[in-house]
Amino acid sequence: QVQLVESGGGLVQPGGSLRLSCTASGNIFSNEAMGWYRQPPGKQRELVAHIRSGSITNYADSVKGRFTISRDNAKNTVYLQMNSLKPEDTAVYYCNALIVPIATDPAYNYWGQGTQVTVSS
Repeated sequence: QVQLVESGGGLVQPGGSLRLSCTASGNIFSNEAMGWYRQPPGKQRELVAHIRSGSITNYADSVKGRFTISRDNAKNTVYLQMNSLKPEDTAVYYCNALIVPIATDPAYNYWGQGTQVTVSS
């Protein structure tokens, strides 16, 4: 089994910053990619940022220049530094990882439980 545990959400004023963390643990043969998605109230889940092996990143247009994704491969941890936060960034943020549990398995998608980010004055 693989578990993803997120931390770092909370309430912040517009223009403020937050840093989310997500650590994968359990049976991990290889960690192919990690990322962050979010689900605003009443809307569908959407990609925020994604990082693959070799530190290849991609971002949603709405967060480019404000958010930075990074990972620590040794710790199986992904971070999301969020700056210049706006009220429209309010959402539940979910960590995602594409992990091969054992050498003979394909890669599977795993999700964290979600962490609330609220941007409000």
